[in-house]
Amino acid sequence: MKKLDPSELYDLDPGRPDLDGVVMVQALDGFIDAGGARKLAADHLLATLDSQVVVRFDHDQLFDYRARRPIMIFARDHWDSYDAPELALHLVHDLDGKPFLVLAGPEPDVQWERFALAIEQISRLLGVKRSVGLNAIPMGLPHTRPVGVIAHGTPPALVAEYTPWVETVQVPASAGHLLELRLGEAGFEAMGFAVHVPHYVSQAAYPAAAAQLVREVAKAGSLRLPVEGLDQAAEETRRAIDEQVAGSPEVAEIVHQLEVQYDAFVSGQGRSLLDESQLPSADELGAELERFLAEQPPRD
Repeated sequence: MKKLDPSELYDLDPGRPDLDGVVMVQALDGFIDAGGARKLAADHLLATLDSQVVVRFDHDQLFDYRARRPIMIFARDHWDSYDAPELALHLVHDLDGKPFLVLAGPEPDVQWERFALAIEQISRLLGVKRSVGLNAIPMGLPHTRPVGVIAHGTPPALVAEYTPWVETVQVPASAGHLLELRLGEAGFEAMGFAVHVPHYVSQAAYPAAAAQLVREVAKAGSLRLPVEGLDQAAEETRRAIDEQVAGSPEVAEIVHQLEVQYDAFVSGQGRSLLDESQLPSADELGAELERFLAEQPPRD
């Protein structure tokens, strides 16, 4: 079978600058993104720093429109606009003017291996040295404690200072995870971070986790990145959650149990953050929060 040329998946800006040794952040939408942290982090970087698109991917070859239908606007008597999906690689400059790349947009629905080869091609053309993937997962943790981070990388020395999460675990694949695997196999430095989001707030925006992702990117890429806006949003979110929790003794007790478990783990008493046998399930906690919120009067 004839293999299709990966370069046919994208258009590369011919006027690209020399980026030898640059870091590429990959933050594809579509896989688990608890609290919207990955998207919040990517959007924040693109909105607060100077950026330009250097690569655009052909979404007609990669996107399943019927599975994720784009939005169109109908205005009275005509179709006014169409929100076309965009998967692109952005050239961004940090607060000191240092360049890095951000791959953002919808995760491809098809042709993952060909897409990975395309990213490898682009990485060699642009001089990428290291890729950094972003993820956010729901965990049985309280919102009153610092955001936890799972780090992984090839070679493992990239994340030697981080405590391993588990020995071996089977998880559903994502295009971003496959990119990290394939880039590592191709000789690039490939690493990623998954922040922990309390499962009882994982369906709402959780900027504290996004801020932690930005900090991890800054550290991994030796970049100076803005986090003040996310930190401010995180404080506002924390106050709102505290207010809601305080209004329900049942929810407050559940959060307290999570705090006890977290503190026991941190203090070295051997309690695992993943051992929730004595705690209510995410569904039970979510149902209790939904019941509480449904009883609250409407507010802006």
